[in-house]
Amino acid sequence: MTYRQIKWLILLIPTISVGLWEYVRHTVLLPYISMNTGNWLSAIIVFLVTLYFLNILFGRLERMQQELQRERSEKAVLEEREKIAKELHDGIAQSLFFLSVQVNKLGSEFSKDDHSYNKLKKTLQHIHDDTRSAIQNLRNVPAEADISWTRSLNAFLNDMESQHDIEIHRDWSLKDEDLTSKEKIELFACVREAIINVIKHADTNEVWLKTNTTPKGWICTIVDNGLGFDSHEPTDGFGLKILQDRAYSMDWKLKITSTKGNTTVMIEKEELA
Repeated sequence: MTYRQIKWLILLIPTISVGLWEYVRHTVLLPYISMNTGNWLSAIIVFLVTLYFLNILFGRLERMQQELQRERSEKAVLEEREKIAKELHDGIAQSLFFLSVQVNKLGSEFSKDDHSYNKLKKTLQHIHDDTRSAIQNLRNVPAEADISWTRSLNAFLNDMESQHDIEIHRDWSLKDEDLTSKEKIELFACVREAIINVIKHADTNEVWLKTNTTPKGWICTIVDNGLGFDSHEPTDGFGLKILQDRAYSMDWKLKITSTKGNTTVMIEKEELA
């Protein structure tokens, strides 16, 4: 229903109601009710009919306005995502590519076993891959343009499955309204980093992603059946450092346990008493 149709209905409904009532009143009810009573009934009937239909019409009008506002918000988000993606591509991504070329040229001055050089090259490649992935995630939104956080997360997981031949088993019980805007950003980043770490280092094609609510908050768990590592030994992996920094910045508990054939990353939020 359009605004024009609603406007005409608002004008016509009281008019038609009065016309029908007056016709029935003078043709059928005139011998039974007085003129004064009929006038009062006219006002009451017009009021009730108008109230009933206007509630319906204004309800539809409010829904139309909400839908229009939602579409405007989604358009603004999409435009901002595209703007950020373009800035990343034109700025950081190109700078990283130029830097990687320079590092490769310097490679001739170092031996292939030089730890510092290999670490620098690996770190640079990690940053470059993450930047390219961020650009792709910003540009690839669901076809229905649904900006729901849960749908965006599932779209990312679907992309990871299709691009890296990995199966991500999902048991996701958290709802959008269970998280604040800041929590959505940070939890998405933590899940993304954990999944990418599995793809890069675990040498497996299966991951289990699960969330559940608790009386005090929620728990998010990412489990893989890959190579594993000694979680008690210090590591120079930037992925784990990123996870730690993000979790601690949100006052979340982060627990990483790993043995041969199993690695578990658990992120827990507990509401303060």
